[in-house]
Amino acid sequence: MHYVILGTAGHIDHGKSALVKALTGIDPDRLKEEKERGITIDLGFADLVYPDGLTAGIVDVPGHERLVRNMLAGAGGIDIVILVIAADEGIMPQSREHLSICNLLKIKSGLIVITKADLVEDDWIKLVSEEVKDFVKGTFLEGAEIISVSSKTGKNIELLKEKIREVALTVRPKLTKGIFRLPIDRVFTMKGFGTVVTGTAISGSISVDDPVEILPANISSKVRGLHSHGKSIKTAYAGQRVAINIAGVEKESLTRGDVVVLPDKFSPTKSIDAKVELLKDSPVLKNRSLVHFHSGTSETIARVILYSLEEIKPGEGCYCQLRFQEPVIVMSGDRYIIRRFSPVETIGGGEILDAHPGRRKRAEGVEDLKILEFGTLEEKIAVKIRKAGTSGLAVTTVEGWINADLSAMQDSIRALKQKGAVIQHENILIHSVAVNSIRAGIGKILNAFHKQNPLKPGMPKEEVRTQLKIDQKMFNALLSSMKDVVIDKDLLRWSSFSAALSEVDKGIETKILNMLEQAGFQPPLKEEIAKTLNLQQKQLDDILKLMVNQGNLVRVNETMYITKSVYEKIIDALRNFFSKKKELTVAEFRDILNTSRKYALPILEYLDTQRITMRVGDVRKFRGKG
Repeated sequence: MHYVILGTAGHIDHGKSALVKALTGIDPDRLKEEKERGITIDLGFADLVYPDGLTAGIVDVPGHERLVRNMLAGAGGIDIVILVIAADEGIMPQSREHLSICNLLKIKSGLIVITKADLVEDDWIKLVSEEVKDFVKGTFLEGAEIISVSSKTGKNIELLKEKIREVALTVRPKLTKGIFRLPIDRVFTMKGFGTVVTGTAISGSISVDDPVEILPANISSKVRGLHSHGKSIKTAYAGQRVAINIAGVEKESLTRGDVVVLPDKFSPTKSIDAKVELLKDSPVLKNRSLVHFHSGTSETIARVILYSLEEIKPGEGCYCQLRFQEPVIVMSGDRYIIRRFSPVETIGGGEILDAHPGRRKRAEGVEDLKILEFGTLEEKIAVKIRKAGTSGLAVTTVEGWINADLSAMQDSIRALKQKGAVIQHENILIHSVAVNSIRAGIGKILNAFHKQNPLKPGMPKEEVRTQLKIDQKMFNALLSSMKDVVIDKDLLRWSSFSAALSEVDKGIETKILNMLEQAGFQPPLKEEIAKTLNLQQKQLDDILKLMVNQGNLVRVNETMYITKSVYEKIIDALRNFFSKKKELTVAEFRDILNTSRKYALPILEYLDTQRITMRVGDVRKFRGKG
């Protein structure tokens, strides 16, 4: 099956809806007011099905100048445009505005249809045709076929159907392997079904019972049913007009401009970086101007921040940031239209370059935006990951950021990893520039720490991570790749670093060892050592920790230390005791060491933690596992 979306364009009362009805047998004017007044007010829909399976979903747009916003809501997913010009009136204001909009949206294929051919002579049609040829010069319709028809008599309707088919077969299919996205253009309820939304699926596919999100309304639901071109279907694909029966959602919760997407892929944005281009007959656009922004079926007010310029003139363009009054759902690569704030008229449009750019100063360089405009998919993804800095980007975030085929994105990410430009840890991608920055940051922090703390065996790992403000999993992954950094439990140090005592500190070490050795089983507490040797608490703490790490001391608790030889004497004494008895009381332990309870109890509790002894009630038993 081959699906394309065909849209009408043209001035009011030039016969767009009548033409659609003549082509399909379906009247796209569905509203009572439309039928009474004979004009299209809102979007209308029909389908043209060919015997070979080709289906053209038709979006009929209103032609009145006051309804251009409705026209824009239907123009976003169009593949082919039929520019409709009435033979008896020729080119009119909305002929021009609609053509400008289609041109800005970069619609690439189309036909020109001169309607109401039954009202004029053939010579007049020739004159109108020549006028139209000049009118479309420099646009995507330059060189397009011009067909005169009469919806009333049926003249050339079959010829037009065939020409539509020829053009449709040349249209590049939408991204069926992209992420599903359907901007909503209608919301209604059906008895027995509930809430139904319709729109053009512009990428990906969706099936019955699949979970979906509706953004920016932030509603989670699932697909209860699918219809396309009047038929119930199991799966809908990009390029189809689709009606989705949304489970458990009230009609009032949804509106035109919301987007149905796959869960956890998209996030609303209140700003974009973009290329803006003005029409040749537009007014000057000044920096910080307010405009009406249109993309897909959404519309909001935006402020235009021009980069490096104070204004752009008609027919010119530049890079800019658009900051929105309300959040929208867009992707890099999408097209948009801007209309003057007041009086409301179409003045330009362009391409979205970064759908989640963050704030940037006006004077900043725009080299990255040039890559996002002209670069390859691989280059664009690399720029986005690099701009994410040390936080990196989730793969799912990249997938929901740019309008591209999923397999092409995966190939680009794989190529970046193979080149070493990007590394991936679990679902997070981080650029080599950020990796090098983090590694340099770790180095700088460790250098400063070792210099300030020469006696400490290392710096707490969490303290390093907190200073760098980096995700814990990514931090651990990067640490494991740094061969010159030693991870010792919760401490980090350079592999070339070893805590060392200065000559002064070595003298202190000797004095501490002598004091503790002589004291035996009644060691002076830490505060007493500091007072006797006239030491600062921090200096003593560092020396004691180093002596413990070197195996010269045993740390009984926060305030008590004993020498290694004293500790071994205690173990020998216990082995001798337990060779004769099975249980040991605190009093007996005190007597063995010929010390007081003040020292005996902390030492015994330490032996419990080392699995040398085991407390059972008021006695200890020997485990001998230290």
